[in-house]
Amino acid sequence: MSRDDAAARRLYAWEDRVVAPRDASVVPFAQLQALVDHVWSAEGLRFPPRVRPLTRQARRTVARATRLAIEAPPELPSWVLLHELAHAMTSTAEGESAGHGPAFVGLYLHLLVHHARMPEAELAASLQAAGIAFDLAARPVFLGAE
Repeated sequence: MSRDDAAARRLYAWEDRVVAPRDASVVPFAQLQALVDHVWSAEGLRFPPRVRPLTRQARRTVARATRLAIEAPPELPSWVLLHELAHAMTSTAEGESAGHGPAFVGLYLHLLVHHARMPEAELAASLQAAGIAFDLAARPVFLGAE
């Protein structure tokens, strides 16, 4: 198992235990782009990723994101959309990505606090208890390029 696979598994377990119980909202596909555009703009960013349908071959994938696109199923929990937006913010148009590392987790934490109104101190403490590193100073990797 690679380092990012192990980091992803720890993060997914943390999400199931800490994040999912705090937010049961689900966003229909038809509303996802508007939500992506809203969060992107609220973060002071331009040129949001485009939402497109997740391919049927992606049976084990809930959703996936790059800097340019978010692939999603017919409906998506809002916290999963924020997870994918953090991936989009920590990826470049050339395909480089921070994976599930500290920059990604820091941005994801920021998005959960500011857009899902989750308590930062509790989330941060639970991340530390789970041994998941995060960078609260993380910024989208492409900010200098837009």
